[in-house]
Amino acid sequence: MNTLPAMNIGKQTGSIQAGKTVQTAAPRIVAPRNIQARQQVSCNVATGPRPQLATFKKGAVSVDLRDEGSETSGGFTSTNPESRRVKPNDVGGRVLVKVVYVVLEAQYQSAVSGAVNAINKSNKKVCFEVVGYLLEELRDAKNFEAFKKDVAVSNIFIGSLIFIEELAEKIVEGVTPCRDSLDACLVFPSMPAVMKLNKLGTFSMAQLGQSKSLIGDFIKSARKNNDNFEEGLLKLVRTLPKILKFLPSDKAQDARIFVQSLQYWLGGSQENVQNLLLSVAEAYVPALKGSNFATEEPTLPPDVGIWHPLAPCMYEDIKEYLNWYDTRRDMKFAPDAPVIGLVMQRSHLVTGDEGHYSGVVAGMEARGAKVIPVFAGALDFSSPVKKYFYDPMGSGKTSVDCVVSLTGFALVGGPARQDAPKAITALKELDVPYMVSLPLVFQTTEEWLESDLGVHPVQVALQVALPELDGGIEPIVFAGRDSNTGKSHSLPDRISSLCGRAINWAKLRKKANAQKKLAVTVFSFPPDKGNVGTAAYLNVFGSIHKVLRDLQKQGYDVGPLPSNSDQLIQSVLTSKDAKFNSSDLNVAYRMKVDEYQRLCEYSEALEENWGKPPGNLNSNGQELLIYGKQFGNVFIGVQPTFGYEGDPMRLLFSRSASPHHGFAAYYTYVEKVFKADAVLHFGTHGSLEFMPGKQVGMSGGCFPDSLIGSIPNLYYYAANNPSEATIAKRRSYANTISYLTPPAENAGLYKGLKELQELISSYQGMRESGRAEQICLTIVETARSCNLDKDCNLPADEAAAKALNMEERDMVVGGVYRKLMEIESRLLPCGLHIIGVMPSAEEAVATLVNIAEIDRPDQQPTAIKGLPGIMARSIGRDMEQIYRDANRGVLADVELLQSITEACRDCVGEFVKDRTGLDGRIGQSLLTTLSKWTGFYEDPLQRALRGTKFSTASRADLLDTFKYIEFCLEQIVKENEVGALIHALEGKYVEPGPGGDPIRNPLVLPTGKNIHALDPQSIPTQAALKSALIVVDRLIERQRREAGGKYPETIALVLWGTDNIKTYGESLAQVMMMVGIKPVPDALGRVNKLEVMSLEELGRPRIDVVVNCSGVFRDLFVNQMLLLDRAVKMAAELDEPDEMNFVRKHAKEQAKEMGLASLREAAVRIFSNSSGSYSSNVNLAVENSSWSDEAQLQEMYLKRKSFAFNSDRPGVGGEERRDIFEASMKTVDVTFQNLDSSEISLTDVSHYFDSDPTKLVASLRADGAMPAAYIADTTTANAQVRTLGETVRLDARTKLLNPKWYEGMMGSGYEGVREIQKRLTNTMGWSATSGQVDNWVYDEANSTFIEDPDMAKRLMDANPNSFRKLVATFLEANGRGYWDAKPEQLEKLRQLYTDVEDKIEGVE
Repeated sequence: MNTLPAMNIGKQTGSIQAGKTVQTAAPRIVAPRNIQARQQVSCNVATGPRPQLATFKKGAVSVDLRDEGSETSGGFTSTNPESRRVKPNDVGGRVLVKVVYVVLEAQYQSAVSGAVNAINKSNKKVCFEVVGYLLEELRDAKNFEAFKKDVAVSNIFIGSLIFIEELAEKIVEGVTPCRDSLDACLVFPSMPAVMKLNKLGTFSMAQLGQSKSLIGDFIKSARKNNDNFEEGLLKLVRTLPKILKFLPSDKAQDARIFVQSLQYWLGGSQENVQNLLLSVAEAYVPALKGSNFATEEPTLPPDVGIWHPLAPCMYEDIKEYLNWYDTRRDMKFAPDAPVIGLVMQRSHLVTGDEGHYSGVVAGMEARGAKVIPVFAGALDFSSPVKKYFYDPMGSGKTSVDCVVSLTGFALVGGPARQDAPKAITALKELDVPYMVSLPLVFQTTEEWLESDLGVHPVQVALQVALPELDGGIEPIVFAGRDSNTGKSHSLPDRISSLCGRAINWAKLRKKANAQKKLAVTVFSFPPDKGNVGTAAYLNVFGSIHKVLRDLQKQGYDVGPLPSNSDQLIQSVLTSKDAKFNSSDLNVAYRMKVDEYQRLCEYSEALEENWGKPPGNLNSNGQELLIYGKQFGNVFIGVQPTFGYEGDPMRLLFSRSASPHHGFAAYYTYVEKVFKADAVLHFGTHGSLEFMPGKQVGMSGGCFPDSLIGSIPNLYYYAANNPSEATIAKRRSYANTISYLTPPAENAGLYKGLKELQELISSYQGMRESGRAEQICLTIVETARSCNLDKDCNLPADEAAAKALNMEERDMVVGGVYRKLMEIESRLLPCGLHIIGVMPSAEEAVATLVNIAEIDRPDQQPTAIKGLPGIMARSIGRDMEQIYRDANRGVLADVELLQSITEACRDCVGEFVKDRTGLDGRIGQSLLTTLSKWTGFYEDPLQRALRGTKFSTASRADLLDTFKYIEFCLEQIVKENEVGALIHALEGKYVEPGPGGDPIRNPLVLPTGKNIHALDPQSIPTQAALKSALIVVDRLIERQRREAGGKYPETIALVLWGTDNIKTYGESLAQVMMMVGIKPVPDALGRVNKLEVMSLEELGRPRIDVVVNCSGVFRDLFVNQMLLLDRAVKMAAELDEPDEMNFVRKHAKEQAKEMGLASLREAAVRIFSNSSGSYSSNVNLAVENSSWSDEAQLQEMYLKRKSFAFNSDRPGVGGEERRDIFEASMKTVDVTFQNLDSSEISLTDVSHYFDSDPTKLVASLRADGAMPAAYIADTTTANAQVRTLGETVRLDARTKLLNPKWYEGMMGSGYEGVREIQKRLTNTMGWSATSGQVDNWVYDEANSTFIEDPDMAKRLMDANPNSFRKLVATFLEANGRGYWDAKPEQLEKLRQLYTDVEDKIEGVE
């Protein structure tokens, strides 16, 4: 991963010719001419065997100890620095020079060792003792102490590429005390603080920075902008010698030697390292002054060029390379052979450490592909891409069919930062699939194979997350690292996978559309026929029908396509005469067991869990059944489910089971029987990417890798779910394509709620009249009948209501009004989205209103002011104060807030109307055109505000805001969802874009992009910290109000991947604010430092935390988890009174009670699943009714979520620490989660209750007390902290019980029924984990969907299976004691269950 050329490892592929010594001349650039003609694959390492998993067969359960959380050897960089120590056999009167070097990668080990051995063997005056440290090794305390001792007695220190802040600090700590006594200190591109350590005679970086010179200008520029630090330094190296020779030698000599030393380092060969050591020793070691060693000038190969292991030289001209390549006699290629562009680092080539590159070249050519392997010496790899991947004859056409970067880096950038816009521009122009594979950097091959985490967290941040921002896909580990020599070596099975996948992407460019085979994969979760086609926010079969029609227009063979989506559903679900049982899904293929075992090479590995095939899942007992239907060259298949959803025993295991035989048979069929050219996973989300295996950097033993095989994987994913989309990208090699969530609408009011609004309107007009008291009484009575008594502060009875004075009545009415407006204004997605059908102009209005609500001070080039704030300022009010007073129920401010809301809606509505054509889409408005022509045109903003109290609102602010709104409107309605799929199927580049909430970040739009997350080291941002502090203060204030002024001692909270991407780390920052530790960015802007907030600044005690991270958060943000662990431990170790530091108080108590060695060990508070596992499985148990009691659910939670992440052991991953987890949970006073997006609320998905520990805490606490449970709602500018009960009620009123929502769902027919049923199941999940669902919610839902015979019939006719599940959920809620139903309600339900069973079974 080294950004500068590395040292020689082993035998060079090309020795670089050295010239005469000319101390002041620029280096010659020489291409190697004597590369040996050979294909080198330097090591044969298989990446299996598969890890053992929990075993379930013949009723017995045997479990590998590792499965249940025993300690593993998962640490990283455990190699011994002593292996890099080289001493002379005999000093023999020579001067002994001691050297210590620290590098990012082990590449340097062999080169430095070889150079030192050569000097020690032949030089009569000097000998060297060297020892080398890999940067990551300095995390180990023993290694760091050894490092400091070595530096203290050394003559020369060399460091390079030290870009990890906490380790840079260790280098500074270790070297600074010895700097004056060192003869020389050489630091090549690194963090600024480390660069300042440079010392060669009078030369230092500080001096350079102050001097008026080319060097001084460069250093100043580098301080301001580290993005292209290395690139700039390399350019400086090229030009400096020309400048230096004109300077007086006494002033320039030391600077000259520094530059020459860097040139030697860049040269990378053993000879260059030899010359570096000798020239620096002669110049600065006193005993060697005047030795006059015969050193030679540095030699450097070209900056960019083309390299092939069999070529006689490096080429700088594509025509010369192709002339050689096309006349080779050892290989013959088909005329239409795919051409793969490979991108490499020059450093590996010049040091001879190119065996892994040779392995990829050999692998590609053995499969019939041609290669153009290009390299760059700097970190802008877009330069060779532009230079060599186009037609050499100048036609401008691309000459490659796929690009595979073997550097692991972003296309433009390095360990510091990257330039994604520049990279995207280059890749869009090239327009071919862009894969970024990676060599192991911070681990040996053995460490990676043994690790559950997979690739080292630091490498994931630098070499997986950053290339994704460029649109890079498929982070396959293709090379390992030898623990003894440090050399890179090929991993043949990984290279085989990489080559097969790259070539299959390339073939999509060659094959005619009519011949391409596409496997469309839909999901069925939970496993039930009524759930076939499950996907978040998506009308799956309506979308498939639309996509297939569009593909048909592009020449794809889609066979006799059904005329509508309903017919398409039925053809996949069942044959015309079959019953609705899931076993009667249409069988597309019956796979014999011997065929399955022959074609599925990993089938034996599944027998540990599932016994011999075929098993009883997706099987008829003799054969494995592939469900689906083929239409021409398109197969629509149903992905099997996990298989253990209904088995409580299996759900209890801390690690998930392997895929079952039916699951493996499905993907075996798709790849090897149907022979798909690509698979399209349709919607968010399936099970493939969540199968057991490493978190990132799959080995051959990881099931996602085995299952997807060599098929290009396209995946439609909801734009608002970047975290799980990223898991799909990394674990199943998906090229994701974002789709829009349904257009949002305000929830509105209905039934009694609407009546309440009318009553309040009457009260406002008569509040000072004699009727006010009676109207207030009616409002209170109606509020009670609408079950608002728990949400509003209502008088106890009629007498109390009559006793209220006008001010008190206003507060009561204001409180009810505030709750009504909260319900009315809540955004909810209505209906389901169809791929390629974008919102009309009118449908976009509610989303635009919410976009316009937010202040955007960082927006470029002009800061955007939110509309509510503009309106408030126009009447001399502060918006924040209006929010605060309205939240308290001050009637006048509730009214004002509603007036502002209506004014904002009117402004946006008129603005959009002005741009809406006759078809309802954005275009030319006939009315606007006509009014402009006749001279009667009125600006839409003036039109909206005319006659209102806000008519004087700042025109300039409004114009800036609406210029931004116009841009957002264009993005919302722009369609590229089908276009991006067609583009990808043609083997082209899918432009990347961020995922997240389009209201918070409109750059998510337009959809049809390859979703990426963000740089994990960029969060939390300063804005997120500010928001987090507001929420934490409101949470603690609310709890103190409820608890008589007492502070909560411990808060248990959940961190979600998507939420932290959308909010740039708000909930991450909340944890920091609770413990009173502030995250701080380093010199490069990466958030990896911590500062203690004083108790005076905090103004309260430090609150203890128990943090449970979702499995997805763990995969994406493991470095930030370790940062959190450091923060909690920092708080625990502060010398503060127990009553002001609950973290320390509890850690001391736990250390004593549990006999732990240290406070740090007792202060472990950051937990998640074991690596490669996801969720507590509580959701699976609830969804499948496969649990006996709540104790069983709680045991699942404890078993699966008690894996601790420890910053003192960063490479280990999750270690099972149930003891500390339970001890910490016993002190919890508050449970807490965040809602950050209007699209997803508590009952929309099962994840939220799956991670809720409310009842679990009560079962663990000594006093059995139920903790308070809160939800922060930051979906609007007016952030709220509500109780869990309040939020569940709000969710029920705005969605499940809201006609606008459920009628919108019913418009999607089959899939809409499933969405209604899912909300009820998730509501029951909250009853199971928290007990916070009121009886009336079930009553009202039963009244809406069951007791209304017309509605019940509609549900049954549209999707009988989902309706059966809906009826069963009501009965189950009653049976488990969550719903106190009346006998007649239960009787009706039982009768309906019988009726729907008969319908499904075909009984008339």
